[in-house]
Amino acid sequence: MCERCAPNAPLSSFSRRSVLRLGGGLAVSVGLAGPAWAQGAATAPTPIGGTEALDRLMAGNARYAANKPNQRDFSAGRAARTRSQHPFASIVSCADSRLAPELAFDQGAGDLFVVRVAGNFVNEDGLASLEFGAAVLQSPLILVLGHSRCGAIASTIDVVKNGTQLPGHLPSLINAIRPAVLDAQKAGAPDLLEAAIEANVRLNVERLKSAAPILAERVAQKTLTVAGGVYDLATGKVKLI
Repeated sequence: MCERCAPNAPLSSFSRRSVLRLGGGLAVSVGLAGPAWAQGAATAPTPIGGTEALDRLMAGNARYAANKPNQRDFSAGRAARTRSQHPFASIVSCADSRLAPELAFDQGAGDLFVVRVAGNFVNEDGLASLEFGAAVLQSPLILVLGHSRCGAIASTIDVVKNGTQLPGHLPSLINAIRPAVLDAQKAGAPDLLEAAIEANVRLNVERLKSAAPILAERVAQKTLTVAGGVYDLATGKVKLI
């Protein structure tokens, strides 16, 4: 089997033409391109940049934290959304049940493209999803969103400090978060959990910024912004870091 055909071949081994062909095929397959839907689809919103998208998120979070969310009819536009979607931001969020990005940023259906995993880190599947969001859906922003009192990161600290053995597939999750805990330890942070939560966000922001070929190219062209933040469970507020 050739290296480029191998199931685990890195994205960088594929040509730009192959990536673009993949993006086009995905677009057609989910109803995002082609004349079959063009006449009946909802009009796409005016494109915005990453800075404006981040401002929109933070304005929504301010409404949410103040308990003054916009009133929404979630059934409105449902039929149109079967033909296309135009999320203005992609979110990498923890799977924690206490954090729902659409609520935390006071956004409606179709506004956010969300990838969730315990510990809000980026693995290969998450990266591919975010590439889809950027290249096919044209989302101009990726926000890596950690949160206070994160159990996945607390468990990683326990493993690192105490050598705790976890069952099943949990060690793979721990290994993904371990670098952030080690960075926080080296920094001598007084609150290791808080420092590791922020370090984990920063590490994943940097990984996304340099993820070739799709995201790194868009970051360099300034058509994609990658940012990080931490959600406070008690107040509902997001702090950008």
